Amino acid sequence: MKVLIQRVKQANVKVNESIVGSINYGLLVFVGFTTYDTEKDIDYIVKKIINLRIFDDKNGIMNLSIIDIGGSILSISQFTLYADTSKGHRPSYINSLNSNEAKKLYDLFNIKLKATNINIETGIFGSEMEVSLVNDGPVTIIIDSKK
Repeated sequence: MKVLIQRVKQANVKVNESIVGSINYGLLVFVGFTTYDTEKDIDYIVKKIINLRIFDDKNGIMNLSIIDIGGSILSISQFTLYADTSKGHRPSYINSLNSNEAKKLYDLFNIKLKATNINIETGIFGSEMEVSLVNDGPVTIIIDSKK
């Protein structure tokens, strides 16, 4: 399981010209799954995300978590996180988990995030989405549950 996290001042996601998820200050999280990902990977990533100290404290030092600031999370499924660009110029997505299994894990991931009492908004799995954001910092971090 791999996530790309961006600290944002605001973010939203549209499907068919309609906003389906929107947050103010918090995290935009792009989520991808690969073969052999399990609930254990989800638990690891959720714990990392909610405890990651990437928000500024009163001294301007990144020392606070999403929990500490009372922020929100916008979760977006993103199979392209597992793109393999090692050969040629067209990415291969063979390492991305098939859609049916990935949806199950993505839904479980969002359930577990919601269980932390953080406000969670989502896109729509498998849809063409337009994601807008105002990156704060910028702060962008990749977490891979296998590394």
